[in-house]
Amino acid sequence: MAVIVLLMAASAFFFPEYVGVIRTSWISWLLGVVMFGMGLTLKFDDIKIVFLRPRDIIIGSLSQFIIMPLMAWMLAEAFRLPPELALGVMLVGCCPGGTSSNVITYLAGGDLSLSIGMTSVSTILAPFVTPLLIWLFAGTYVDVDMMSMFMSIIQVIILPICVGLIVKKFVRIPQPFLKYDLPAISTIAITLIVGAVVSANASKLLDCGAVVIIVVVLHNLSGYLLGFLIAKCLRLDIAKSASISVEVGMQNSGLACSLAQQHFQAMALATVPGAIFSVWHNISGAIVARIYKMLINK
Repeated sequence: MAVIVLLMAASAFFFPEYVGVIRTSWISWLLGVVMFGMGLTLKFDDIKIVFLRPRDIIIGSLSQFIIMPLMAWMLAEAFRLPPELALGVMLVGCCPGGTSSNVITYLAGGDLSLSIGMTSVSTILAPFVTPLLIWLFAGTYVDVDMMSMFMSIIQVIILPICVGLIVKKFVRIPQPFLKYDLPAISTIAITLIVGAVVSANASKLLDCGAVVIIVVVLHNLSGYLLGFLIAKCLRLDIAKSASISVEVGMQNSGLACSLAQQHFQAMALATVPGAIFSVWHNISGAIVARIYKMLINK
């Protein structure tokens, strides 16, 4: 997936006139496809873990919604980002965990049940927590309509997941489709989101691309590091610590792009950090998975 997304980003940057046929107005629909897929794959055990292991879930969820928004704000201030880019970085930081974290946790040999539980909880909390965090951290850059943002997150995240759960309840879906075809469809949707954002802002990226990439990389890596350190300080084992680290570091950057496109159209560059994050966290996730795999198996 990392290679595919990277190729799309490069194509969109160098050939925006061709990739630009993918409209930014499609972002919410494409993200809805990904979330619908998440609904199709959720199981009762994924939710049950919230009640069986509340301490682990609380540690992971609090880390997610404290570390990433705070680091986004600190990095935006430290690098003196212009308001559009600062807003985009904060949008990424205030979003819930991404479903890619579950794949990376699985590859790392971490606590997969904990990872899926944390993703589910942060996603369910997102309509309430994400608008509030964006208002707190980005309210100085732009007016934030929290109610409108709440409804947007319900529409592009919660509603598709619920539809997926309902379809799964009443329709028998072949296992090969869930195992092979659905991940491919989600990868295509995420790739198209990246293509739409990068092609729409290709010319502006020449002026600010380097600093945004540095900030996004530092944001992602600080999430991995601080998530791991907090988990270890609270005496969680290495598998749980790895899961929390990955969950904190990997964000639902597609949602960040969608919110930027829907609510902050006057600040076009606000979609860019989310697109770059989508590319980078899949690359870094593969590296982190290998490192944690060695530590867990040691």
